[in-house]
Amino acid sequence: MSIARKSRPRKQEINCLPLEQHRGQLVIDETDKRIAEASVRYGVAMSSIPVEFDLTGQCAGMYQVRGRQMRIRYNPWIFQRHFEENLINTVTHEVAHYVVDMVNRGRRVRPHGDEWRQVMMDFNVIPEVRHQCDLSGIPVRRQRRFDYECDCQEHALSTVRHNRVVAGRVVYRCKQCGSALQLKPA
Repeated sequence: MSIARKSRPRKQEINCLPLEQHRGQLVIDETDKRIAEASVRYGVAMSSIPVEFDLTGQCAGMYQVRGRQMRIRYNPWIFQRHFEENLINTVTHEVAHYVVDMVNRGRRVRPHGDEWRQVMMDFNVIPEVRHQCDLSGIPVRRQRRFDYECDCQEHALSTVRHNRVVAGRVVYRCKQCGSALQLKPA
């Protein structure tokens, strides 16, 4: 079966190095310091959690929970380029997620809801959801797109959606004409 693909984007120029080791240790130390502050402030025992510098793409940081395992991941490329800003804002942002999780065990709360905003303000950091860093020259992920068509226009489906169609799990329809999207012939 022939698969129609949009041309891949040109390889981007990378003009930034990943985070230097001594700076990485400063980030880990700041993360642990914020967790310790929160333990005292909220009266909840919170231990340090693993910190990894393996995040890529446009995201500066991520608090991740899988089962009982928790960790904070940081993007070493973005941290290297915008170190001071991320040392304050991104570290606090991700620690705030951890704090909300520990303080509200068992309760479902919105990721950037009132509880998270309050923790950010308690740390004297503006509760912003997204960073404003310039990402030029930093490696970012690009999702491949597949060409589909309906009765009235062309569509570009992501790899995930394309795989769902190929597996027969879903049929996507055009919002304009209502016809099923079909993979465009090569």
